[in-house]
Amino acid sequence: MSDREELDWQLFGTASRELAEMVAEDGFEPDLILSIARGGLFVAGALGYALDVKNLHVMNVEFYTGVDQRLDLPVMLPPVPSAVDLAGARVLVADDVADTGATLRLVRDFCADKVAEVRCAVIYQKPRSEVSCEYVWRNTDRWINFPWSVLPPVVKREPRVVDA
Repeated sequence: MSDREELDWQLFGTASRELAEMVAEDGFEPDLILSIARGGLFVAGALGYALDVKNLHVMNVEFYTGVDQRLDLPVMLPPVPSAVDLAGARVLVADDVADTGATLRLVRDFCADKVAEVRCAVIYQKPRSEVSCEYVWRNTDRWINFPWSVLPPVVKREPRVVDA
């Protein structure tokens, strides 16, 4: 058995559809899907189509810097979603993996006092995650090779600081 979980594009299609079916069967009808960029963008888009939700928002959070390498704490990057856009909504937070759960906790806590309800949907959840997601396609304790991040970038960019 490999020390890595392999998700290709075809299996991602199956996983995202089954994840959407879990949400629908549970009776949860989100008003909007909040994607955690970057891996959650793919999940949110697929869930948006499957659940017929056109209102998609993005929250940029930096945490991972490499394979099993991360910052001490996740950091929200601008632009941060407006509280007005989230007010009173039923929100489905979408991400590719709940690894430590720190990123999901940050986003869920950000939403908590602004929205009517917040639930989380992920393709994978690891046993060590401090957030237990309501919708999980698979549980694993292995590193995951996602189809969008398994190959190196075509262009390697240096981080830029943008003046506010």
